[in-house]
Amino acid sequence: MQASQRPDSILSPIVEFLPCATPDAWFKAAQQQQDCLLIDHATCEKKAAATAMNLMYRHTSNPDMLSKMSQLAREELLHFQQVVEIMTARDIHYRRLGPSRYAAGLRKHIAKEERAALVDTLIVGAFIEARSCERFAGLLDYLDEELCKFYRSLLKSEARHFQDYLHLAQECAADDISERIGEFAEVEAMLVTSPDPAFRFHSGLPV
Repeated sequence: MQASQRPDSILSPIVEFLPCATPDAWFKAAQQQQDCLLIDHATCEKKAAATAMNLMYRHTSNPDMLSKMSQLAREELLHFQQVVEIMTARDIHYRRLGPSRYAAGLRKHIAKEERAALVDTLIVGAFIEARSCERFAGLLDYLDEELCKFYRSLLKSEARHFQDYLHLAQECAADDISERIGEFAEVEAMLVTSPDPAFRFHSGLPV
């Protein structure tokens, strides 16, 4: 996919938000390990839906949270179903993989106090969705036509999920969250660019 064809209007806020680009080596590893890529992608979609549902259950008095997270959960479960269907057609068996260090590496920096923890959780959600969107776009240069069509179809919803998490984080915060975003950005950049022994959808530099 040539650069002129990229949906820049969707990706521009993502690129601006993320602290760094995914290394080319990750995309080359994804091209070589497509079974693992799809299996872990399915798991990520399932976990994203669970996170959204958990936020809905815990924050029932916030109508904006309920609206955005219910839509997000529905879309993530649909994406999970679509990935599993692609895997089935390719005779790839869904199995349990060890967890990526990425989400855990971000979440270990979440504050303990309840309100701050909610804001941090939403910021982490924004980073996960933004990184997913950036990688979906980058994969268009490395995968076959069917997978490229699928990943291209996910860009708009993933970009909206990123914006929804970011909006909710600011809405739930007492103060401006720019500094806190910057702190998580430093962690996220380290996780993406440092050597990572396990290839996953959100893994770092392949070793």
